[in-house]
Amino acid sequence: MDFARDWTWLHSEALWGMSAASMLLAAAAAMGTYLLLTLTLRWAQRRVRRHDEEGAARGGAGGLLAQLLAGTSQLLIVLASVLVGLGLLDLPDRWHGRVGQLWFLAVAVQIGLWGSRATSVAVQRYRQHHGVGATGQASASATLMSWGLRTLLWVTVLLAILSNLGVNITAFIASLGVGGVAVALALQNILGDLFASMAIAVDKPFEVGDFIVVGGVAGTVQQVGVKTTRIKALSGEQVVMGNTDLLKQTINNYRLMRERRIVFSFGIAHSTPADKAEQVSRTVAEIIRAVPQVRFDRAHLKGFGASSLDYEVVYIVEDPGFNVYMDIQQRINLQLLERLRALDVQLAVPVSRLQFNSPPAGAQQADVLAQAAVAGGAGRA
Repeated sequence: MDFARDWTWLHSEALWGMSAASMLLAAAAAMGTYLLLTLTLRWAQRRVRRHDEEGAARGGAGGLLAQLLAGTSQLLIVLASVLVGLGLLDLPDRWHGRVGQLWFLAVAVQIGLWGSRATSVAVQRYRQHHGVGATGQASASATLMSWGLRTLLWVTVLLAILSNLGVNITAFIASLGVGGVAVALALQNILGDLFASMAIAVDKPFEVGDFIVVGGVAGTVQQVGVKTTRIKALSGEQVVMGNTDLLKQTINNYRLMRERRIVFSFGIAHSTPADKAEQVSRTVAEIIRAVPQVRFDRAHLKGFGASSLDYEVVYIVEDPGFNVYMDIQQRINLQLLERLRALDVQLAVPVSRLQFNSPPAGAQQADVLAQAAVAGGAGRA
């Protein structure tokens, strides 16, 4: 009887235009929703963490999902629970719109938090994949990409929230566009180098530590910055090049070079007999095949020069080192000199011939008469 009277009192007692029973029901629903969401989140985190530990095949996705779930805001869970409870109350019409806007705000901010966490994870894995660690060269391009993606994400979330609140964002977006164009025109050179730096980070034509040749510069890449790339040249100095200018040129990158193809030429005298000229090719092949770390390709009498019989030789050095190649080439050259002397074959020496033609007899007589006439005129003077 007392219970029935209390229940009647809860329904009859009004607070802010709502019965006490409905407010208790809304509070219970909010608490139940909070407990349900919290327990579900913890269960999901434990499950993906377990999958991350069980197998490498599912470890990548599980690890990513676990880090995303770790970015869930407890404050937003509380807000969502309160909104569930408010949905059970008989609110005035003007409050229904406010509750809907709060739902949109909570969902948009949570999506923004998950997107920001995903960006951080992606940049971190990008650095680990390309060997950019705590002891290595920090990637300014990766940091800029992270900052740019987060800025774009939160600007989009903010504009969506303002639009949901009824704010006219068309003029604001137009102002941002005009301001962006003005800033881009004022900073076009800097922005060009910035985007070139991002292109280097994404396309990776070279990395820190690579030996490259670009234009007239040959050296090792020391740092790829926001605006410039620093190269330590072979002569010892540091060369600083703008990223935009760097990408406009052809870049030779020797990082993936595993072997070196060598082509060299030499010439012998024109007076060399045909049988000895043929023997020279076989001799060169024998010399190169006896050298370690070398694959012989070909040796041919290529053609007839102005003062020599020209040979072209091709071989492959199975080591990319330049000093190794030079040592091998020197060894081949010395043995070639020795073997040519044994064959009595002379290397060609450039010869220049000057030919003087005697003038005709009539021209000589005319020159003598002219000289006599000049001498006679001088005597009369």
